[in-house]
Amino acid sequence: MSAPRNPSPTPPRKGEGLLRRMQPWTKAQAASARFLPPCGGDGRQARGGLWAALFTLALLFAPLPAHAVNPDEVLSDPVLEQRARTLSAELRCMVCQNQSIDDSNAELARDLRVVVRERLVDGDSDAQVLDYVVSRYGEFVLLKPRLSVRTLALWGAPFVLVVIGLIVAVVSARRRAARPTAKLSAEEEARLGRLLDGE
Repeated sequence: MSAPRNPSPTPPRKGEGLLRRMQPWTKAQAASARFLPPCGGDGRQARGGLWAALFTLALLFAPLPAHAVNPDEVLSDPVLEQRARTLSAELRCMVCQNQSIDDSNAELARDLRVVVRERLVDGDSDAQVLDYVVSRYGEFVLLKPRLSVRTLALWGAPFVLVVIGLIVAVVSARRRAARPTAKLSAEEEARLGRLLDGE
């Protein structure tokens, strides 16, 4: 008796009709396969859709910078407003100290944002605005301190310490190499010979 013939004119493709036997997958692949819709082939299209959905969720829940600028502070001129936002991102909130005034809800940060916008409307350049704020609050108000005589020691100290450490290491190595080795006296040599001979 002959084997039953396939009634369809074309042989079934992989994944169609009968259930596929589960291949030895990893636990992660087996877990993700439960959430995939049934499809033909090896499921690449469905996995691609799953990854796209996960990526979209990650973008939705990613932390975004929160700006504390109130609507009444925003300038009508978009160019000036962009300059004000850039400058505000460079200035430290003196209350929070780990945020810029653009991100802080503190009252002092709001006052500084207003001062920055007033100075820009009066025609000051970005450097003049920063100089004005620094003259009132000191260099600490800048999130990225400028290179000056005062900050030169802060910027250069790590390099100076590395150079000093290398010099100390080289000098101590040379001193150890130049140290003369002490020779044994005649009595010490005789005693060593007796110890080696096993007496």
